[in-house]
Amino acid sequence: QVQLVESGGGLVQPGGSLRLSCAASGSIFSISAMGWYRQAPGKERELVARVTSGGSVDYADSVKGRFTISRDNAKNTVYLQMNSLKPEDTAIYYCNIYPYPFPGYWGQGTQVTVSS
Repeated sequence: QVQLVESGGGLVQPGGSLRLSCAASGSIFSISAMGWYRQAPGKERELVARVTSGGSVDYADSVKGRFTISRDNAKNTVYLQMNSLKPEDTAIYYCNIYPYPFPGYWGQGTQVTVSS
């Protein structure tokens, strides 16, 4: 059974940085494209960034130039480096399969709050 566990969130001031991690158990990780998603209060969950099994990446326009997604297949972990954070980045961040996130894989996520 696959389990995804997100960590690394917290409270940060505007302009600050955080690095999120998503540790995956199970054998699907190395063959799957992975995505970071986020859900802000009162909004639908949205894709933030994705990385293929081969390392190809893409980003939502709102985070391009500020966020970097990466993966370490040996550690079954995907990362999201977030720089120049803005208040509108405040959300719960999740990882899951891309492009079709599996409902059973959603974890508790990690809260990111950007506020002065």
